[in-house]
Amino acid sequence: QVQLVESGGGLVQPGGSLRLSCAASGSTFSSYAMGWYRQAPGKQRELVAVISRGGSTNYADSVKGRFTISRDNAKNTVYLQMNSLKPEDTAVYYCNAGRGLSIATYYPYDYWGQGTQVTVSS
Repeated sequence: QVQLVESGGGLVQPGGSLRLSCAASGSTFSSYAMGWYRQAPGKQRELVAVISRGGSTNYADSVKGRFTISRDNAKNTVYLQMNSLKPEDTAVYYCNAGRGLSIATYYPYDYWGQGTQVTVSS
């Protein structure tokens, strides 16, 4: 069992940056791969970044080159650095604990945070 709490969302202008954090507690954080999902109004939840237990990373094409996922196992925290933000990045962002090495192979366990809103607008 693992509990996840996201933070760091907010309102930012196009071209700006935000850093999301997801703090984990309750289980062995380092034993999980971690993923960041987002869900925009009226759309399905989308997996945008994955980091494996060993630290390898993989991204959806929509965010590749702009977003960076990282993890600090000593702090039980996963991050999502988001640069060059676009209005289409507006969504609620969720972190998840699961297994897998890539966007294509990631399997989410039923461990979700409450989400943090990211709004990109001028």
